[in-house]
Amino acid sequence: MSMNDEYQPINCDDYDNLELACQNDVVLTLTLRSGETVEGKACELLMRKKVEYLVININGEKRDLRLDHIESYIHPEIGTVVVSIE
Repeated sequence: MSMNDEYQPINCDDYDNLELACQNDVVLTLTLRSGETVEGKACELLMRKKVEYLVININGEKRDLRLDHIESYIHPEIGTVVVSIE
């Protein structure tokens, strides 16, 4: 997916799980639809220009990930979550 693709909201349950991960500073291992894997602490969810992002902290640097670019993530308490697009 390119950054110019129209944003597709993710499933509400998946969003809620990411929101809880942010509230509890959980370290997630995320697989992006591009095939890239990143690991970082979930910091916050935000919206810019009608696109939702997960902000993660990777070794002290913050990175914004479009929610619809996340294919799945591993949460230490609930296991692997495959992100569904609505």
